Amino acid sequence: MQENILMQLRRGTDEILIEADLLKKLQTGKPLRIKAGFDPTAPDLHLGHTVLINKLKQFQDAGHDILFLIGDFTAMIGDPTGKNVTRKPLSKEDVLANSQTYQEQVFKILDSEKTQVMFNSTWLDKMSPAELIQLAAKHTVARMLERDDFNKRYKSGQPIAIHEFLYPLIQGYDSVAMRADVELGGTDQKFNLLVGRQLQEVYGQAPQVAMTMPILEGLDGVQKMSKSLGNYIGIKDTPEDMFGKVMSISDDLMWRYYELLSFQPMQQVNDWRLACTRGEMNPRNCKVSFAQEIITRFHNVAAAEKALADFEARFQRNAIPDEMPEVTLSAGIEGIAIANILKEAGLTESTSESIRMIKQGGVKIEGEKIADPKLMILPGTTHVYQVGKRKFARITLNV
Repeated sequence: MQENILMQLRRGTDEILIEADLLKKLQTGKPLRIKAGFDPTAPDLHLGHTVLINKLKQFQDAGHDILFLIGDFTAMIGDPTGKNVTRKPLSKEDVLANSQTYQEQVFKILDSEKTQVMFNSTWLDKMSPAELIQLAAKHTVARMLERDDFNKRYKSGQPIAIHEFLYPLIQGYDSVAMRADVELGGTDQKFNLLVGRQLQEVYGQAPQVAMTMPILEGLDGVQKMSKSLGNYIGIKDTPEDMFGKVMSISDDLMWRYYELLSFQPMQQVNDWRLACTRGEMNPRNCKVSFAQEIITRFHNVAAAEKALADFEARFQRNAIPDEMPEVTLSAGIEGIAIANILKEAGLTESTSESIRMIKQGGVKIEGEKIADPKLMILPGTTHVYQVGKRKFARITLNV
């Protein structure tokens, strides 16, 4: 029984340190305390963040206690992980606002009634300077410099502030305060998770098992999913955007998303993959199923069905959607350049993006492709403008 649970927990996991310890903990039959910490550094989550949350759900479904830690104290320090420069800390107000938004989004996956939300300021605010110094005495500078990002910055002569050394120590101490049996984190958090194991032993506790999850690639299949790179699917994206973005990923990346993000059994996923390889199944149908699963999770079944219907109407029959933003712009007597129209209507981020999309054949007016980025549109007109596959607006130009 516990071996079956362990097999499920291995799914999509990068490392389990130490797997034999995890099996022993599972075999006790007692609910384990499963810790995952989140620094609320941004208000919105994307699917990359949910890789770890999905693993928490697997533990939760198996009857274990989920400790969802909001790092309100550590966020005001700033985690240097993966950074080659010191990261700016957040204000208390930003941290609290972001943490509230985090919880609203996370409980679309986890059961809120079975999840214990904790804030590390609860115990860290009470730590005296003397106690902090005592904590710092339990680790060495040499061990800190074993961490890849610190090591690179040290060798390249880039500054490392003393407070940055405190971050992994405090994250490790969180495990002591929470008496964690297992801690989950991304592969970039491995060092910090292992510090937690070491500190628990120092404080006389059984060391936690460290489970690392891979960093999810974005829609491009190359860079990690990131809002700043624009290759993300946001939890708060509209159903239509979610559907369109999923359908845009490559066939190979789709299987990666299925493994890390879907709740479909891996045997089912493997059967579909084999069928696609043999030409017995169209990968497009698998993308549709995945898109509907994700939309149902973060919206509802009706939204997933409507997104599919809209997608088929728009892209398979090349139809213009019935509902779209209505925009009115001032064009002046001589009219306005199409590049400016697209920018001002919010269909592009800049006029340079407008020009690039036109040159790439990605701009249409009333379904007709536009080839001239210098085209002037006269006032007194109302047209449907389209940029790419998913952006539409009905734009009226006045003098």
